[in-house]
Amino acid sequence: MSDTTAPARGAATLHDVARAAGVSLATASRVLNGSTRKVAESYRERVEAAAEQLGYTANLSAQATARGTSAIVALLVADIADPYFGQLASGVARGADEAGLVVTIAITERDPQREVKLVRALRGQRPRGLILAASRVEGPDAVGLQGELDAFSNMGGRVVVVGPGGGSARSVAVDNRGGSAALGAELADLGYRDAIVVAASEGIRTSDDRLAGFTEGFTAAGGVIREVRRAGFTRDAGYAAASDLLTGDVPAGTLIFGISDVVAIGIMSAVRDAGRQVGADIAVAGFDDIATGRDIRPGLTTVRVPLEDLGYQALHAATDPEWTPGEPQLPLEVIVRGSTPPRG
Repeated sequence: MSDTTAPARGAATLHDVARAAGVSLATASRVLNGSTRKVAESYRERVEAAAEQLGYTANLSAQATARGTSAIVALLVADIADPYFGQLASGVARGADEAGLVVTIAITERDPQREVKLVRALRGQRPRGLILAASRVEGPDAVGLQGELDAFSNMGGRVVVVGPGGGSARSVAVDNRGGSAALGAELADLGYRDAIVVAASEGIRTSDDRLAGFTEGFTAAGGVIREVRRAGFTRDAGYAAASDLLTGDVPAGTLIFGISDVVAIGIMSAVRDAGRQVGADIAVAGFDDIATGRDIRPGLTTVRVPLEDLGYQALHAATDPEWTPGEPQLPLEVIVRGSTPPRG
């Protein structure tokens, strides 16, 4: 029996597309490689049809070498399983799709030196922009990061920090301190007088700002912070910290503020597992307003951050030449739910 299998064929090249469309190589390149030079619509349609028929895929590495940057935006998050980062990434992806860009996501695991290594590795891809969404860590653990960011900027990339910026980086900030101060004042007005805060390690800027703001708002309205327990930004960290707290004397009516909704959800589970009741016995509040906090019972009192809008804004900060530094921060809103009922 004769072998009728067609010989293997390599991937279609830009030359193949140009030949099939009956246009010059330069014209095909302008259509498929995102050139700003205008191409007649009839040529564009022929090139795109030929590329689709041949299964042509642009060589992003070659584009990056030719242009100095690629059609990629890199997003660094601490933990993709955390709904906070998932919602933020959704906003980044929406903006990237509108701009014809691809999003690469890297996970820092809240390790400053891992973040340094990731930025160094991503520089090789020459992304158009680099969005740092993981919580900023200050101090010796973060040594080397600024040098890597400066090197990235010198290659023509743009750095955006979600939170307080630094150096030449653009920043899209959340008023963590102001939002948590408003939350503290609101809960004191509901009648709470004793609070415990479960925060992340000292030196993590987001946590430190939320702790400072909550303390400011709660104490100014007549409340007292009984204790600050340092844990982390995860559900399990909140659960472990609250479980340990509840082995001691935590009177009914105490409020526990988790530095994020994920932490607060862990706290709520620990309260139940200790045989206590969330709300009427031990009140719990968080920060971010992730979707899960709206669905659990009782609903979680929190500060609403428009996370998808935040990611969308960060993408534009990374790609828009006319983006204006110091644009107004996105509005935050205190949302009171059943986890903090009014106290008489």
